[in-house]
Amino acid sequence: MIRLEPRTRISPALALGVPVAAVVVALLLAAVPLAFAGVPVGTAFVLMAQGAAGSVYALTETLTRATPLIFTGLAAAVAFRARLWNIGAEGQLYAGALATVAIGAGAVTLPPALMIPLVAIAGAAAGAVMMLVPTLLKTRFGVDEVVTTLLSNFIVILFVSMMLDGALKDPMGGGWPQSAPVLPEAELPRLVAQTRLHAGLIAALAAAVLIWAFDRFTVWGFEARAVGLNPAGARFAGIRVNATFVRVAILSGALAGLAGVSEVAGLKGNLTQDLSPGFGYTGIVVAMLAMLHPLGVVVAAVFMAGVFVGADTMGRTLGVSSYIANLIVALSLLTMLVGQLFLQWKIGWRGRPAGGRA
Repeated sequence: MIRLEPRTRISPALALGVPVAAVVVALLLAAVPLAFAGVPVGTAFVLMAQGAAGSVYALTETLTRATPLIFTGLAAAVAFRARLWNIGAEGQLYAGALATVAIGAGAVTLPPALMIPLVAIAGAAAGAVMMLVPTLLKTRFGVDEVVTTLLSNFIVILFVSMMLDGALKDPMGGGWPQSAPVLPEAELPRLVAQTRLHAGLIAALAAAVLIWAFDRFTVWGFEARAVGLNPAGARFAGIRVNATFVRVAILSGALAGLAGVSEVAGLKGNLTQDLSPGFGYTGIVVAMLAMLHPLGVVVAAVFMAGVFVGADTMGRTLGVSSYIANLIVALSLLTMLVGQLFLQWKIGWRGRPAGGRA
């Protein structure tokens, strides 16, 4: 009789092979509707790769798109490792963006060396508060944070809409619901001339390394991992589980808030209702593909960004809807979940007992 048996050891090769296999299977499944649409599948994927990394411009566009995904992927990974289910990174991103324009659009005028850190701190603090409230409801009253963080997304976005039609509306915007632009002193510098790639990428990469070091070498990182593995066991060992949840929530929300800072101060220059095409939700897929590893988040974010950027090129050339990128993202999440199952369990065989029924 076939049955699932828990794995006693997960080899590094298997741990690396699962996300790679998940991506390959997702691409193969996405090829099915392309083939039914009469599109040459090989050509489609070649065009997608060229659109994502076939030139300096394409590569910088991919890295620009990857920057907020690194932040939101880290936000999800940090929280999920501690079994704190943050589904509110989208709202936390908008909260960080709102704080960016509230501070950086003229409320304070400082040199860039002071203005940029001030804006970043304000955005991170706004995102942290948005995650802290659901976490306190969880620790004090047992409220499910999946529900509260998910609903907070809509609350924040509606509040942003109200502010863009009210107190933060740009008087020079021709009536469009957008904020005033941030001051030049608050803008992140460009990394490559005549491209949109900005210093937010450096901040995102630094954040990934710092989160990895925090998780690997600090007591708080150890406590977060312990709580994620077994909250009851961690509590029995003397770890303050609720305090750990609060610390993780602040860190996770701050990272998502920084995604909003990077999009406003580094790319768009102001805040609009369509600032994010779903970076907060895609960050969950990025974290899952990375198996919640902070450095793996960088690789997964670049891959996801390449899918979105490359799908635009493929769509313009072959007349295929760019929504194929969303299909690949969804399939990647599903195949990764199946891969996680076989990463933790293996297929075993138990023979039928002699003279009896199995």
